[in-house]
Amino acid sequence: MDKDNKNYNLLFKFIETYEKDGFKGINPSDKLILEIDKLMEKNNQFFTVADLIQMKVIYTSKQSASIIGVESTEVTPYHFFEVTHPDDILRHSLGRTKLFKMAQEFFMAEDGKALLSTNLKIRNATGSYSNLLFQCYLFYSKTPYKTVYLIQVHTNIDNIRNIQDKYHYYIGNDFSYFKYPDEEMMNKGIIFTKREFEIIRFIAHGHSSALIAEKIYISLHTVNTHRRNILKKSGKAQLSEVVYELKEQGII
Repeated sequence: MDKDNKNYNLLFKFIETYEKDGFKGINPSDKLILEIDKLMEKNNQFFTVADLIQMKVIYTSKQSASIIGVESTEVTPYHFFEVTHPDDILRHSLGRTKLFKMAQEFFMAEDGKALLSTNLKIRNATGSYSNLLFQCYLFYSKTPYKTVYLIQVHTNIDNIRNIQDKYHYYIGNDFSYFKYPDEEMMNKGIIFTKREFEIIRFIAHGHSSALIAEKIYISLHTVNTHRRNILKKSGKAQLSEVVYELKEQGII
């Protein structure tokens, strides 16, 4: 894949071109938009532009229809909840809350930008579920008015190995993550399996290993193995540190 396209240079050019007008009046026949649409179609992606302070979607690329079954002119923030798998609704809701909290902080400080990315099971145009990576690039802007914009890229990652049973999550200022996803990039984020997240949530609610084992019908030995793996993956000394960090990030 072309290096410029992998690094989302076209999207940064899009921001530079349309930010001054608040991302309004985007011409679908614009050469830049046509280039981005072609790239998105090739990569099985689409993107949205939103004003996080006014809580509204400003623009959605046309590939939304083929990926989530919603026409670009009809996409609202609520559509993403409607097509999220029930198992991922809680994570989606917590991530959205974190996103808006960050936007409010940037707005009050009149400065700031960050990247948040995670994968969710999303119902596709055929009615089945696909694994979609949500890459959320948010930034404060004072033109044409003060607000915080969101560029959110959605990529089908069903083709990436070893991600189907894992949750990827990144939040921070390393914008090298804002690029076309590959297996190497996905494995750089905080990744726990679905079972590990389930156990972390039980721990966050004060459940003992014995009670966790009873609730999810696995052995105490297996629960303790998961606990060790969670610490190893996180690099933390105590599970309380893992819980605190994930709460701060808006994951649990």
